[in-house]
Amino acid sequence: MASVASAAIPRSQADLVAFVDWRGVECLNQSTSHSLDNALKQGYRDDDDLHLESDADEQLLIYIPFTQVIKLHSVIIKGPEEEGPKMVKLFANKEHMGFSNVNDYPPSDSIALSPKNLKERPVNLKYIKFQGVCSLTIFIEDNQGGNDISKI
Repeated sequence: MASVASAAIPRSQADLVAFVDWRGVECLNQSTSHSLDNALKQGYRDDDDLHLESDADEQLLIYIPFTQVIKLHSVIIKGPEEEGPKMVKLFANKEHMGFSNVNDYPPSDSIALSPKNLKERPVNLKYIKFQGVCSLTIFIEDNQGGNDISKI
């Protein structure tokens, strides 16, 4: 049986989770009890009781390397109405970013998410900017309700 997330993927596209190099995945400011695995790994991400959660404040910085060069057309970000991400910045092929330097680089694309987007609706990206992607850095800048904790 297909999950809701996989059912939302257009026919000519694929879920990229099979191409994630799990040895290099990192998430800065994640809660130890609600880690990135909950949001990315198949099976975990389909369970509504599991989620990624920020720790010290609302920001998250996620680094995802891939095992091969990919093309990225769109993203699906699921989250609760109040704690779900609002402003998301995506960086193609930018390694070793931290909270201290994330604003030093222009993002490949910025997405202002609405609560409607957080219901597993694909958000199209600037496709031309995501043609030869070896890694993706995702900066969750804030959340819908201005809370101290973001959840994905």
